[in-house]
Amino acid sequence: MIKHLQELLEKAVDDLQRKGIFPKDLEPQIFFERTRNKDHGDFATNMALTLAKPLGKNPREIAKLIVDELIESLHVAKVEIAGPGFLNFFLTENCRRQIIKQVLKLGDTFGDNDFGNDKKITVEYVSANPTGPLHVGHGRGAAYGASLANILEKCGYQVQREYYVNDNGRQMDILASSVWLRYIELCGEPIVFPDNGYQGDYIVDIARKVRKKFGDKFLFKSLEVYEAVPADEKDGGDKELHIDGLVFNAKQLLGNENYENIFQIALKDILSGIKKDLEKFNVNYDSWFSEKQLHDGDTIDRALEILQDKGYLYKKDGATWFMASHFGDEKDRVVIRENGQKTYFASDIAYLLNKFERGFEGALYVFGADHHGYIARLKAAAKGLNLNPEDIEIVLTQFANLVQDGKKIQMGTRSGQFVTLSQLVDDVGVDAARFFYVMRSHDQHLDFDLDLAKSQSSDNPVFYIQYAHARICSIFQKLEQQAMQHNKEIGNASLHLLNTDQEHDLLRSVASYPEIFVASARTRSPHLLANYLRELAQNYHSYYNAHQVGVDDENVRNARLNLSKATRIILANGLKLLGASAPTSMFSDDQDGG
Repeated sequence: MIKHLQELLEKAVDDLQRKGIFPKDLEPQIFFERTRNKDHGDFATNMALTLAKPLGKNPREIAKLIVDELIESLHVAKVEIAGPGFLNFFLTENCRRQIIKQVLKLGDTFGDNDFGNDKKITVEYVSANPTGPLHVGHGRGAAYGASLANILEKCGYQVQREYYVNDNGRQMDILASSVWLRYIELCGEPIVFPDNGYQGDYIVDIARKVRKKFGDKFLFKSLEVYEAVPADEKDGGDKELHIDGLVFNAKQLLGNENYENIFQIALKDILSGIKKDLEKFNVNYDSWFSEKQLHDGDTIDRALEILQDKGYLYKKDGATWFMASHFGDEKDRVVIRENGQKTYFASDIAYLLNKFERGFEGALYVFGADHHGYIARLKAAAKGLNLNPEDIEIVLTQFANLVQDGKKIQMGTRSGQFVTLSQLVDDVGVDAARFFYVMRSHDQHLDFDLDLAKSQSSDNPVFYIQYAHARICSIFQKLEQQAMQHNKEIGNASLHLLNTDQEHDLLRSVASYPEIFVASARTRSPHLLANYLRELAQNYHSYYNAHQVGVDDENVRNARLNLSKATRIILANGLKLLGASAPTSMFSDDQDGG
């Protein structure tokens, strides 16, 4: 419908240009949005306001010229000029009702569009270090990234879902050393565990697996383990130097092969758990990309060589620096340390290059809010590599707090005191977990209310939406029990009988799905779809409570059944995109029959 309205305005502008009222070189941008208030029509455009400056005229005067030039349309009842010069379009009742036919015809493809223009993009989300189980803090990025990828795909993008496995570097060395220390404890040797080690019970579980496979092969005395290691923080020292000393001794005492055995057992165990937890959360990936393959291959060297050839690297204090500040970053960044080791940022640069070498036209990163600094540095890296920074998009998701009995649950990742994502799913279910994470804008803090997520009431948004879907399914189930057939053709021919206020409101909600869908993709905002589904469910519940669907009059009944089925299709489509199910029944004693 928006396309039709745009064509009407384009025709009016062409006619005004032909008459010499508008200059021939005028190329207006025409955008529509669905009105929030039904008294303001169905769609509105600020086109006249945007033309005020280039035409040197009052916006309302421009709006009047456009309205007078509009040709008649079977789909438009009237056009009104509102406020400073907005154009409000009112659709005919027949046009509003035709949307039902489209939904019934297209089914789960209703709303699909070519907004993305077949652009090939990779969407990276979660990418948590494989140093422990996923916790509830990772859940928001997982739900957001998976939902957004689904929406983008249905909006005409070629989407690849990717998890970047940080299986290289200091944190992984701390993980392997933590497992080794717990292994030594299991062998009976007393160990004072470091403040900065990974302390969760899962570390002990991995250590048991190491001992089961290798026995006491990796056992060393405490004196050897702590030889020349700086004091820990609790002993008045520096916890970072302390853990680095333990990592160094682990590598020296174990040797490359034995250290790698522990490293790989820890990595595979945790990564396997992450994959299982994400699958359980209804989040799946097309690619699991290993950081280690960047180091084992030549991508990092090639990326740095590009920057070097362009004169964007320099030496200082024994390290190699990238001139990130030259491209808008707050400071320059080290890419090779004094000891010759490449930094995490060097890997980030190489990974960015690799994405575009694989043929992607856009790279969308979903990071936590604490990664704000990555925006400028990745954009700088893109410019240095001669990539278009506009093709790199970084979306930040704010933190999510768990709330129970009105109180926040305190968590600490390194200490091992946290609620895992798997535990959350077990507690509230996949549907509530996925929906609650995306029902608010990703750039706002989220308080995840556990009690509300488990409640079966209209206050629980996902329950409320799913109940609307189940209620409609119940209507059709009981129709069959009463030997009453649903005749779609009769319903389509009788749509003019849908003329109550509640039916108008529900029709308006159904018709707005395609615009909400595109807006969710354009603004990278799955919460728009989540909020829309809640509004659609509310309108259906209101309609259901005001009118009986299964009436004796077959014309009215089938028209209402068509409207109900169209609503059900959209509810199911939307829930699926957000990673939640669309149940056909909610209670065994459901008495809804319409």
